[in-house]
Amino acid sequence: MVRIAGETLHVHFLGTAGALPSPQRNPPSILIRRGSDTLLFDCGEGTQQQMMRARTGFTVNAIFITHWHADHFLGVFGLVETLAFMGRTDPLPIYGPPWVGEFVDLVQGISRHVRGFSITGHALEHGSVVPFNGYTVRAFATFHGIPGLGYVLEEDERPGRFNREQAIALGIPPGPLFGRLQRGEAIRIVCDGVETEVRPSDVMGEPRPGRKIVYTGDTRPLQRLPDAAGMVRDADLLIHDATFDDEEADRAREVLHSTAGEAGEAAAASGARMLALVHISSRYTSTANHIRDAKRRYEGDVILPADLTVLEVPFRS
Repeated sequence: MVRIAGETLHVHFLGTAGALPSPQRNPPSILIRRGSDTLLFDCGEGTQQQMMRARTGFTVNAIFITHWHADHFLGVFGLVETLAFMGRTDPLPIYGPPWVGEFVDLVQGISRHVRGFSITGHALEHGSVVPFNGYTVRAFATFHGIPGLGYVLEEDERPGRFNREQAIALGIPPGPLFGRLQRGEAIRIVCDGVETEVRPSDVMGEPRPGRKIVYTGDTRPLQRLPDAAGMVRDADLLIHDATFDDEEADRAREVLHSTAGEAGEAAAASGARMLALVHISSRYTSTANHIRDAKRRYEGDVILPADLTVLEVPFRS
């Protein structure tokens, strides 16, 4: 049985700052809502307030942490307390690189009351896959001086296009039988007194790819991580570390971050359809140079989202 994919896919940029927040930017947090599922990728300090401002609600299915620098996880403590106060009962899985178990123990131990839900830690490594209904989240190793992961959210393949004219020519009357074929069922019809089986392949085109989002977390440029190359190719949206503009390339190498130009080079090398620059250092009051540097190396769409920006990722066809 083929599930027909039609869910919306929205990316909420809750926090786009670097290690230090600024009056305009909160610490890192990306919320992705696919259909009714909500996933948090990093949860910097103040994430729950950003969720309130963005009116996303607090129905979080899972949290994915990229690495254990405090700007990427301090918001978990407050968010968990709010979820408890609101009466959550569903378990909350937290995924991340090694030490996630110890981190969950800290989150559990910091409270002096009993929550109505459990929190579980799940250690991931390069190549780990977390399945969801209709999509997966895959982890890849990054390079930031401590164990770190980026994440690829990728939908399952969608059915090919339904050929209505071909179906009618085969004698299938418009109506419920069309839907059964689109869901992957073979049907039987009587045409000119002869019973015939019609298979989905008779009226459906080739399967089409689902949508794909790549989030790097903090890292040196993605194109310099050969082990991740196959996982990150052809993203509909690449969300890449761009802590510095290209004038600070030496500083980026020293602290194992990326420049905007390097992020543009990564987007070009991986065939991304859109590039979002995040983790912007608080030293910058203007990001015009970031956009300029990225566009010098990448011909696709480049955005540098402000906090609370919402982006809908459309299907390719």
